[in-house]
Amino acid sequence: MIDFNIPPYVGKELIYIKEAITNRKICGDGIFTKRCSNWMKDKFHVNQAFLTTSCTHSLEMAAVLSNVQPGDEVILPSYTFVSTADAFVQRGASLVFIDIRPDTLNIDEKLIEDAITPKTKVIVPVHYAGVACEMDTIMEIAKRHNLMVVEDAAQGFASSYKGKSLGTIGDFGCFSFHETKNLSMGEGGALLFQDNSFQEKAEILREKGTDRSKFFRGQIDKYTWQDYGSSYLPSDMNAAYLWAQLEMANEIQRDRMESYNFYDQALKPLAEKDFFEQPCVPEYCQHNAHMYYIKLPDLKNRTEFISYLKKNKILSVFHYIPLHSAPAGKRYGHFFGEDKYTTRESERLVRLPMYYHLSQDDKEYIVDTIFHYFK
Repeated sequence: MIDFNIPPYVGKELIYIKEAITNRKICGDGIFTKRCSNWMKDKFHVNQAFLTTSCTHSLEMAAVLSNVQPGDEVILPSYTFVSTADAFVQRGASLVFIDIRPDTLNIDEKLIEDAITPKTKVIVPVHYAGVACEMDTIMEIAKRHNLMVVEDAAQGFASSYKGKSLGTIGDFGCFSFHETKNLSMGEGGALLFQDNSFQEKAEILREKGTDRSKFFRGQIDKYTWQDYGSSYLPSDMNAAYLWAQLEMANEIQRDRMESYNFYDQALKPLAEKDFFEQPCVPEYCQHNAHMYYIKLPDLKNRTEFISYLKKNKILSVFHYIPLHSAPAGKRYGHFFGEDKYTTRESERLVRLPMYYHLSQDDKEYIVDTIFHYFK
């Protein structure tokens, strides 16, 4: 059986985890946490990078730092993971879902402005498949209406928009290092931002509401409870696992891009015969090969296709069920305007196996099986 995903492993993870144990510093903010954070600051040219226990927690931190209050409205796509919504629902916000673009499956930037009301506080662009949203337009709208922008870049690590790294364009950017992502620490994430005025509040929020970070820097002689907070700080053992992959980030990206390009070229003859659609990557984007998907004509065709691949020992999956159609989505928000593409596109998409060290033999077998299906 060809798995849909295998968590990345480069070989030094256990060595670094053992080093963290030997240092007797396995809780948060040890040497590996600091290494990972500094790596991201340098790589993405960002002032602040906080390693977190998940992208969900990064989004929760961004919601607090954006001062989202009960009754505020947050604009986001319905075609996304539940964490995008949960982070703001926890703050008492009302969700305003808008339609996606049929090409990139990202939020349709042309529909955002009409959805804005006096209660709107935040826009949340989600960079689907590591392909950037149209950020210039989104940032211009946010500036005109004095809104915060929180980038859900869970899938966008090492992707860029017009040369700018995803997660560094809005007020806050959130990464995921879940086992399904390009780089992993099992469960983990990161919060990025440029405005240093948020640093102290972010530190307090991440450290259970205390000023413990200042204590460890020697700025105060004892730390105390300062404000609302939670435990968003990952174990240094998790950070050690991630550090091994950050050292190999370029190699992992090269390997995944090879797989993506192989699929894209090999399957093009079938797409040209309109059996399915291939991914769209606008010229202004540099994507990270987070996933490779195809879009079948409809739900019936997709269901039959996934079943056929499984019978031939290939695990493929569909993706999100639109949030506005879920019980919680109906309870905590509403869809603004027409659902022209969100549901339709969600019922067509199939993700093919994609992971670090996916063998050439397996890729060729997958493509051959797809060709056989379409005869």
